[in-house]
Amino acid sequence: MDLRELKQEQLRLAPKIILRDSFTKVKTIGAAACVSCGKDLIACVVVCGFPALTLKEKKTFLLPDPLTYVPSYEAYREMPAIIEAFNRLEEEPDILLVNGPGINHPCRFGLAAHLGLALQKPTIGVGEKVSLGTVQQGKIMFNGELLGFEVLTREYANPLFVSPGNLISLGSVLDIVRKCLKYPHKFPEPLHLAQKLAKKEVGRILEKSKPQP
Repeated sequence: MDLRELKQEQLRLAPKIILRDSFTKVKTIGAAACVSCGKDLIACVVVCGFPALTLKEKKTFLLPDPLTYVPSYEAYREMPAIIEAFNRLEEEPDILLVNGPGINHPCRFGLAAHLGLALQKPTIGVGEKVSLGTVQQGKIMFNGELLGFEVLTREYANPLFVSPGNLISLGSVLDIVRKCLKYPHKFPEPLHLAQKLAKKEVGRILEKSKPQP
C-alpha cells in the first residue's frame, strides 16, 4: 500500500464531494459497518424504514485478505466489502450511515465521503473520534469551517461525531442522525443493527470453522 499515492488520490477526489441534499423525501435509511473475521473482513449493509427504523433488509459480504488497517485510509480496506454487500440489496436506501468519517478527515475525504462518491448516494459519517478540527459548543470546527457535529446519544456515554459524506447538507446530517437514535443504543439504530449483524455473522463463520469432535 503506497500511502503517498493514496493520499494524493484522496486530495484529488475530495473537491468532487457535494454538500447539499440530493433528496427531497426520505423513506429508507441504510447503514454499513465492517468487522474483522480472523484475517478476513465482514461487511454488513442494512436498510431500515424511516422514521420507524424497522429492519427491512440486510446483506453481508466476506472479503478475504483485505488491505491492512491504516488510520485515515480505512476506505481502501473496507470499501470493497461494503460495495459488494450494497450491490446485493434489493432496495437501495435513500441515505446511508457509515461507521467512519465523512469530510471530518485530514484530506476531507473519509470513508463515508469516499463511499458516497463511489456509490453516488447520500452518506453520513458517524464515529467516536474527531479526525480533524476541534469541538466548539457541539460543532466540529477547523480553520473557521464547520465540518460536523458532536452528538450526545446516551447519558454517561462518550459522544458521537457526525459529518456529511456526500450529497447531503450539514443541517440534514444532524437532523437525520438525531431521528435515528433509539434508546438504549449509543449508535443510530441502523448502524447499531449493521454492527450487531456483522458480529453475528463473524460468530457464525468462526463456529462453522471449528473442528468437529
